[in-house]
Amino acid sequence: MPNPNRITERLFQSPSKYIQGPAAIHNAGKYLSAFGKSPLLLSDELVYGIAGKDLTGALETSGYKVTRGIFGGEASREEVARIGNIAKDNSVDFILALGGGKTIDTAKAIADDLGLQIAVLPTTASTDAPCSALSVIYKANGEFEHYRFYSKNPSTVLVDTSVVVKAPARFLAAGIGDAIATNLEAKSARNSPNFGGGVPTEVSAAIGAKCEEILFKYGRQAVEANKARAVTPAFEAVVEANTLLSGLGFESGGLAAAHAIHNGLTAIDNHTLHTKMHGEKVAFGTVCQLILDSAPTEEMDRYLALMVSVDLPVTLADLGIGEATDEELFRVAKLACAPNETIWNMDRLITEEIVFAAIKGADAAGRDYKVRHGLKA
Repeated sequence: MPNPNRITERLFQSPSKYIQGPAAIHNAGKYLSAFGKSPLLLSDELVYGIAGKDLTGALETSGYKVTRGIFGGEASREEVARIGNIAKDNSVDFILALGGGKTIDTAKAIADDLGLQIAVLPTTASTDAPCSALSVIYKANGEFEHYRFYSKNPSTVLVDTSVVVKAPARFLAAGIGDAIATNLEAKSARNSPNFGGGVPTEVSAAIGAKCEEILFKYGRQAVEANKARAVTPAFEAVVEANTLLSGLGFESGGLAAAHAIHNGLTAIDNHTLHTKMHGEKVAFGTVCQLILDSAPTEEMDRYLALMVSVDLPVTLADLGIGEATDEELFRVAKLACAPNETIWNMDRLITEEIVFAAIKGADAAGRDYKVRHGLKA
């Protein structure tokens, strides 16, 4: 039920500083100097080779002593504890997160445990995690465990678009899948407290709407530019929408069914499904959100057209679970309706049976769209 505690205060939160541009890493030293000179840099081996060496070199040239932490791949409590011990053993004075969503979420948890500031340097625009004051924590086997909330957002978010453009275009498309849910979920959750514990402000609603506007205007064009490794105005705009606008919009606007159903999908043990990126699964969750919102076919088609144009999943088969049984899909619905899940922010009747029907209805809508447009269902 939305707002059972009858909260009336409006609340908006954000990082202290957001920097985006094609040479941001080389200028990182001047943006981070207020935090100290001995950071722990968390990244996986691949990202370290792509951008970590350049970042380390730029910082060491500016007088920093950088300690490496090699991310193991899962944002789990065990990984947070392991890397946290490395940070304590080396007496670091702030945390640098370089990489994707799970690296960033792990680094936020470490910084919170140790009472340190964090600067986030995403190397893809695949999620809206960088700007938020929360982490998604998973079990070691990859199953969703819980959201972890923090008292403040990252101190600085620094996005080097010359690095982001080197990532496969699938990552940018996944970010669109994550971000396209922002405005829809915020509208559905407008009467519920947001992640900061207050009622959404007018500016959070405006940010969500602007995020959606950019995605419809530039989404496909940006993905095509990414394929050509071209940092164009459209590419910059979509990186900002995926990272900053979606991040601010979801956190201060609220989440609803799309992300709850994403979390519910972890209940299905399927290898292909679990190779899908966060935003790819949220994209299908967004189709479910539209079903629950009673979206007319014309509106549904508008969203499906954008998703299909950037190769996002819109059916269960696209996710690799086209043969999922009703029993499996009901488990998804049940997990999506777990206590404290974001689906309860919706200002409408929700039951496990209603969500189960929405999942099946979303799959049918996606298949129907593809058939009507001559695409493989």
